[in-house]
Amino acid sequence: MLLDEPTSQLDPINERELTDMLRGISRERALLVVAHRMSTVRAADRVVVLDDGRVSAVGTHEQLLIEEPFYRRLTTDHRTRPLDRAAADRSVAAP
Repeated sequence: MLLDEPTSQLDPINERELTDMLRGISRERALLVVAHRMSTVRAADRVVVLDDGRVSAVGTHEQLLIEEPFYRRLTTDHRTRPLDRAAADRSVAAP
């Protein structure tokens, strides 16, 4: 199942409900979730980081925070200000 930004327009309550539902689905099916929202990315079993259209890192959210400066910068950008269009093009894909 492919989901592109499924939580981008959801309030926190509906985001949590969708995330819980997707956890159940992921037990039976493969999910590929494209997301920029860090709360969605953190919920992933594995995060694939894209930089300029190429895979630059793969791991859990926690591993990437420790080991990958580019990913760490993306999460910092997310906390301090909305990502600009150029940063959004260097996506974080969360399966």
